[in-house]
Amino acid sequence: MWQWLVVSFGLGQNEWVKVEHFALQVADPIAMGDWYVKHLGCAIARAVGEPTNARFLMDSRGSVMLEIYHNPKVSVPEYDKIDSLLMHFAFVSSDPRADRDRLIAAGAKLVEDVTTTPGGDQLVMLRDPWGTSVQLVKRVVPMLPKPF
Repeated sequence: MWQWLVVSFGLGQNEWVKVEHFALQVADPIAMGDWYVKHLGCAIARAVGEPTNARFLMDSRGSVMLEIYHNPKVSVPEYDKIDSLLMHFAFVSSDPRADRDRLIAAGAKLVEDVTTTPGGDQLVMLRDPWGTSVQLVKRVVPMLPKPF
């Protein structure tokens, strides 16, 4: 698989690129960042002031980063109208049912309750208080090394 990635990026044998972050234009990056820190275990790797109030959110292992910001030059997408299957953030959960209940109590909305894939993975789809899709996933075979 990695050989394919090297070829697809047109790089030489030992030249690698790594995703640094994925970014979203949101209505209130400060409040959203605080919610992700408090309820999803993220850490703020960097905070930027006006005009964008950007927050770079790091996962609990320090390996995945999400940037949320509000740039006044462009509009904020209506994330609550985007199907969760088109875009969502997935978080590893050791107990999707308990985390579902905890996040709903914190303002998230249930989109699809616990389902089990043919491979045995458990999935829950929610929307955070700003309408962005958040998936909780418990994999039979973890895809990340030691996710917690």
